[in-house]
Amino acid sequence: MRQAGKWSIAAAAGLLAVGLFAGPALAAQTAGVSEEIGFAPVPTHFPAKTPVGPEAGVTDAMLKAGTNDPASWLHYSGDYRGFRYSPIKSLTPAAAKKLKVAWSFPTGTTGQFEASPVIYGGVMYVTTSYNRVFALDAKTGALLWRYDYPLPEGLRVCCGPVNRGVAISGDVVLMGTLDAHLVALDRRTGNIKWNIEIVPFKDGFASTSAPLIVGGKAITGIAGGEYGIRGFFDAYDIATGKRIWRHYTVPAAGEPGSETWTGTSAQTGGAPTWTTGAYDVETDTLFWTTGNPSPDWNGDDRAGDNLYSNAIIAVDPATGARKWHYQFTPHDVWDYDGNSHIFLVDVEIGGKPVKAVVQPNRNGYFYALDRGTGKFLFAKQYSEQLNWAKGFDEAGRPIIDPAAKPSENPEMRVCPGNMGGLNGAWAAAYSPLTGLAYVPSIEGCQRFSKGIAVKMKGLPLLGGMPEALDVNEGKDYGILSAIDVATGEIKWRYKDADPMMGGAMTTAGGVVFSSTLDGHALALDASTGAELWRFRMGGAGRGQPVAYEAGGKTFVAIPSGGWSTITGLSGGPLSIPDGGHLFVFTADE
Repeated sequence: MRQAGKWSIAAAAGLLAVGLFAGPALAAQTAGVSEEIGFAPVPTHFPAKTPVGPEAGVTDAMLKAGTNDPASWLHYSGDYRGFRYSPIKSLTPAAAKKLKVAWSFPTGTTGQFEASPVIYGGVMYVTTSYNRVFALDAKTGALLWRYDYPLPEGLRVCCGPVNRGVAISGDVVLMGTLDAHLVALDRRTGNIKWNIEIVPFKDGFASTSAPLIVGGKAITGIAGGEYGIRGFFDAYDIATGKRIWRHYTVPAAGEPGSETWTGTSAQTGGAPTWTTGAYDVETDTLFWTTGNPSPDWNGDDRAGDNLYSNAIIAVDPATGARKWHYQFTPHDVWDYDGNSHIFLVDVEIGGKPVKAVVQPNRNGYFYALDRGTGKFLFAKQYSEQLNWAKGFDEAGRPIIDPAAKPSENPEMRVCPGNMGGLNGAWAAAYSPLTGLAYVPSIEGCQRFSKGIAVKMKGLPLLGGMPEALDVNEGKDYGILSAIDVATGEIKWRYKDADPMMGGAMTTAGGVVFSSTLDGHALALDASTGAELWRFRMGGAGRGQPVAYEAGGKTFVAIPSGGWSTITGLSGGPLSIPDGGHLFVFTADE
């Protein structure tokens, strides 16, 4: 049931205001009633009474092997390449039609349930909104331990109290928090190993995505592009929590790239790093993406390309030194974050083998770059509607339509809108068997208004706001596109009445899993896009599916649970209640 409504400047401003009281919002769910009636406070930490899971920890070799072991899912994306591909051959189209609920588990929180579960040694580690961590028996769903991170008041979160998952290494699982901390927990007991502050959250920062483990280091980025931060991503020693290096995504005065900012605009330049990167084992290269420059919709005071916003950056994981960069949207004034999913693929382009990095960007284009040099190979439109640019020059720079830029009295209907396309809040998937990337995305256009940008530390720095034209008129919808990564050509599309904002996962058996905003888990044929199966989970589909084997059975886990503020802003059904729930399915008897 879709519900019409006006979503414009006031609504989006309210979305940002939520970030200033997200902490107390969760406390009100539990502590408020207890204090009023006089009950004792509810505990927030439930360690395991006896250690769970195998004694042997996760090794570097295991992390490099990715999903080769079908009993494990060790990275946010399954492997270092970002594939979100399961090698389980038994998850075929025929098997998908027989899927039924094996078990389910509630999160006890509202807000988007965007996590990608991690599985190791028969234990599933899953995070929720408001930084809860659960360790569950992967076969039965039994609770093994639980940790609710104590959040302060006054959080600075742009777009919901989300967390997208843990990283795992050795005997620890690691989680970034909404108050910009990095926490390491003992994977067998849930006890705290260490807890460090990444940066003061009140300056506009939050940590929302899963870290990436590379060579004994936890690599993690930061959110805050709507708060005028100076973006960065860090490497931390897993054993101690000590920071090893920091790579700033906005240059200081005199550094390369500083000439692309005017005046002092770089000091509040944005370029957040709020998604999980990828790692090329062969060349020992780490890839990380960056988001919008600040302020979002008024670029008058930041003339220039605004490096290294809306870019992909290749770095040495030992030192954080930059090897190369490519900027997707120079001088972005539409909030086209470059943080969407990336894949490291080996393909043939023009008859020659190429080691590429590809990305379906939030701006509606599918990019291919040489991952050794950053050389632009091609960019092809994957969004059905796109008009902010008219193509690319030979160097890979977009040719922008000036009429699409925000103005005080905008007239042009600009496509895509500021939420995408694909958005970094959910993942795409890639199958090395089909050579196709599977990309859930939004089809909806907006009108962009330019306004005054007032710089105050820790407060939103927007300089305007989009008006959701298609949402207001009921014209928005969703698609899941199958894209040939070697050419950028669309092989098939699956269309949904609502924007598709749930992540994707694909299998060696030829199935693509995703979910919908009206609360359905979904299985599609990877070759044709034909719908094979759907199940009503209830809550909006915003999480990342994973597949694994445990106790002789094959399972597919799909999170359910949205946040009506974001759902409404994107054009989804407002009638569906918030609240997270994890569903785990099997086709086995």
